[in-house]
Amino acid sequence: MQRRATLGLMAMFALASQAQAQTLGSDGFRIVAPFPPGGPVDALARLLAAGLAERYKQAAVVENLTGAAGNIGIDKVRRARPDGHTLLVVPAGNLTINPTLMANFPFNIERDFVPVTMLARAPNVLVASPSLKVKNVRELIALAKARPGTLAYASPGVGSGLHLAGELFKQQADVDILHVPYKGTGPALNDVLGGQVPLMFGNLPGTLAHIKSGKLLALGITDTSRSATAPDIPTLAEQGIQGVVVTSWYGLLVPSGTPVAVVERLAKDAAAILGEPSVREQLKAQGLSGTLMPPAEFAAYIRDETAQWARIIKARNIVAE
Repeated sequence: MQRRATLGLMAMFALASQAQAQTLGSDGFRIVAPFPPGGPVDALARLLAAGLAERYKQAAVVENLTGAAGNIGIDKVRRARPDGHTLLVVPAGNLTINPTLMANFPFNIERDFVPVTMLARAPNVLVASPSLKVKNVRELIALAKARPGTLAYASPGVGSGLHLAGELFKQQADVDILHVPYKGTGPALNDVLGGQVPLMFGNLPGTLAHIKSGKLLALGITDTSRSATAPDIPTLAEQGIQGVVVTSWYGLLVPSGTPVAVVERLAKDAAAILGEPSVREQLKAQGLSGTLMPPAEFAAYIRDETAQWARIIKARNIVAE
């Protein structure tokens, strides 16, 4: 009986050890940010790294593996051991736009990665140069219909999320507005501020100072609700333009084959880290709000948004430059 009890205890300890091995080990964490330091991807990766290091008492290192529009860093994670110790922080466009936009896209997001959770998001806003002399979206649409093909909107480049926001707006508002692509947000914003191009869809955190100073007029938020950062700006939906929901968001993924228990554990860890008051303040300083989703919900969100952008890209015949 005693021998049988001892064997039973040994079996229990073995099962407990297996369960622990199936969650997370002690190898430390590598969090890949496939874009340069200083942006929201890097900021989120560093917040996660600090939180994981504190929770697990292990090293957590951020690697900024840049190049090929983020694909170098993404591929590094795709080929990593699926044990929960190599993670990817990545913006929406790499997951939901590039698979359709880029010819010979090197990954299959659904096959090669497991979504853990959305981390944060920031609303976008339709802004106009004051020289356009419109006060709201209704007046803008009336002007665009009176002058089809003559108004223009700037974007950071062909296929960017802000370009597709403009194309979605054109579709939903049934207007003809010319797209003027730039090489990056900075040059596009400068020309809208200078009045060379009258319109732009921009990230709210990056345009808010200009809105407050009167250098830009905010016409509408591209989200389902108003932003807590700028509650006076109405949504496009409030003004009769439905279906233009385009936010800048960032997600956490791991390589395909990562055990479900590990994925769920990481999702809970991310929620706890981003829920800390000091972290929420740091996100706010970046113009971000923590937005967590369970793994299955996040996977469905990626699929739905990918399908939406595929329809827009094909309908508008958008080709990457």
